[in-house]
Amino acid sequence: MPTMLEVTGLNHRYGKGDGAHVAVRELSFSVDAGELACIVGPSGCGKSTLLRCIAGLIPPTGGSVRLHGDEVSGVPDDLAVVFQDYSRSLFPWLTVARNVEFPLRWRKLSKQERAERAQEALDAVGLSGVGKKFPWQLSGGMQQRVSIARALASKPALLIMDEPFASVDAQTRFELEDLLRRVQREQQSTILLVTHDIDESVYLGDRVLVLSKSPATIVADLAVDLPAERDQIATRESAKFVTLRGEVARLLQGGPAAPETAAETSDEATATADAAEWEATEEAAAETGDSAKEASH
Repeated sequence: MPTMLEVTGLNHRYGKGDGAHVAVRELSFSVDAGELACIVGPSGCGKSTLLRCIAGLIPPTGGSVRLHGDEVSGVPDDLAVVFQDYSRSLFPWLTVARNVEFPLRWRKLSKQERAERAQEALDAVGLSGVGKKFPWQLSGGMQQRVSIARALASKPALLIMDEPFASVDAQTRFELEDLLRRVQREQQSTILLVTHDIDESVYLGDRVLVLSKSPATIVADLAVDLPAERDQIATRESAKFVTLRGEVARLLQGGPAAPETAAETSDEATATADAAEWEATEEAAAETGDSAKEASH
């Protein structure tokens, strides 16, 4: 399989001088086309910073990101992101179908083509009959399906998912995990999914990339030797699953971490990094909302 995503020597720091916080340090990995790779790491290790650099939302302070060979210097047209908080990523004043169509407005597609793409994506995630409803009329799990459908409608070369199932209940989470596995196989999508859930990373992934504590580096790159067809009960009870989840857990608890300075490991530095990430997210959400309102009038 050709390489879809290549991250080389990635670095990112917040701030300057002695008070700077290094979130990602010399991080390198690649993802092949058609692969579902999961990134798992401890809380606050820099996962969200890594994803924002890959998606072109923030420029890295060092290293490079390439998507199918092209260096990422802004948000690529053929990349889509599914966020954790579906309630903030969907526009409540637009119908489900309009939400799914929204990113297609900037494509050279006719109104009919946009509608057909949206319906195909809703069909793929099991929401064939809800296009005329509004997001607030749906359950949390259904709203996240809409978010996934919106991402799929643009037919991205790479789909990035930032803890997409963390805000739903356990049963819905299992349903969405199985949905993602099915859709990924049917559409041969390339997916990079970040999670803090060890079991989820093993159940979903073709590979699991384990991150160190902040500043994030790759501790291990593990192939998931499980059948393509997976079952929430049988797969999780299998010896291979139990062994692999145990290996990931041990790596997270005691795996080698990157060298850190006192400033980088302090609570104050971590809080500064979290605040910077939150501010960046807030600004992006505000800009998106303003643009959406203008476009809808």
